[in-house]
Amino acid sequence: MAACRIERAVGEYIRDHYRSAVEIGFGGRTAAAEIVQNAGVSVLCTDLHPYPTGLVPAVVDDVFVPRLPYYAGAAVLYAIRPGCEMMMPMMDLAKRIGADLVVYHLGFELYENGGEILDTGDILLHRYVKRA
Repeated sequence: MAACRIERAVGEYIRDHYRSAVEIGFGGRTAAAEIVQNAGVSVLCTDLHPYPTGLVPAVVDDVFVPRLPYYAGAAVLYAIRPGCEMMMPMMDLAKRIGADLVVYHLGFELYENGGEILDTGDILLHRYVKRA
């Protein structure tokens, strides 16, 4: 799948800063995860719905009641344009497993204070949870 500018920037950031990742709510779009995977970084995509993903591993899971084994060992959880209702469950999950949480928001949407701003040079990401 060809990456748009946003997916490419997210994928490159995750690729350059982490060794294992889970994309939450990928919606069948694997472009960012493909960039991560092609760099040799372990990645898993999750969503409420099943989607064909080609070579990128994906599972059906609900971040509101997550199956922890899917996320165990991930250095980062990330999401591209998640619904604001997903933010608290994603933050809780990241804290629970000891991972960072990095989010790209649609437009100027933020959650609470927007977290730590990560400027990729192309887009702004928000890190809401930083592992110890």
